[in-house]
Amino acid sequence: MNRIRRRFADITDGQVHIRCAGPTDGAPLVMIHQSPGSSKQLEPLMTALATRGWICLAPDTAGNGDSDPLPMDQPEIPDLTQAAFAALSDIVDGPFDIYGSHTGASIAMEIAIAHPERVRSLTIEGMGLYSGELQSEVLDRYAREIRPDAEATHLMKVWHFCRDQHLFWPYYNRTAEGRLPDGLPDDDTLHDFVVEVLKAMRSYHLSYRAAFRWRKAERLPLLKVPTLVMSSPSDMLHEYSQQVADLVPGATCKVLPAWSDPAFHETTAQMMDDFLRKAHA
Repeated sequence: MNRIRRRFADITDGQVHIRCAGPTDGAPLVMIHQSPGSSKQLEPLMTALATRGWICLAPDTAGNGDSDPLPMDQPEIPDLTQAAFAALSDIVDGPFDIYGSHTGASIAMEIAIAHPERVRSLTIEGMGLYSGELQSEVLDRYAREIRPDAEATHLMKVWHFCRDQHLFWPYYNRTAEGRLPDGLPDDDTLHDFVVEVLKAMRSYHLSYRAAFRWRKAERLPLLKVPTLVMSSPSDMLHEYSQQVADLVPGATCKVLPAWSDPAFHETTAQMMDDFLRKAHA
């Protein structure tokens, strides 16, 4: 069945919400979403992969979507990794492949490093190797805390934050130089994105900041599983993809279509399917 199904896993620090798709007899593929938002963003890719026979399991990272936040003021990537792996261990007891996008790529990478006996392969879609001034700037400005207020300005703050991420990089650089190439998604996609961020508005920024802080360049060479690095020229992190791949022993680097391409998810799914089947051979 390729429809999206939903469930919760109980872990020590609360509950993790997980979207699932695919046949019951396929190979499990774990999918970790980018920040902000939730695994809702992965539904089109999950559906495309499910039609190719993969069991897609996509948790909302702790403090995002419908997953409980971790009981700490400043969680780091290892904390988010431990929560995700604990939730996945509740439903997967054998080997699995793993995919991660942006913040999810850091979490997926750490699961692969910590559990190479469980992870068959890793796919990274978009990973930023921030350093120096840019890292300081995004930590200071990108993932701001947003709180409810009686005038409901928080609703518009989240809407503009989500909208402008599709238009500018960084989203607050609302200039010609900061413009991204593809423009806005359709209204329903943008609405779903905003709703998922609103649900976790009080804690969404914690995983964002953890990803900005994480020392990815030091960790990538520790990977010992087959690795595919891919990104679209539409992705603000596309410039880092070859550098990411060069840091992983034996990694392959591929270029995806533009996000606005109607065949984006099908093309991405086929590229992943080819890589995964080769990793299983």
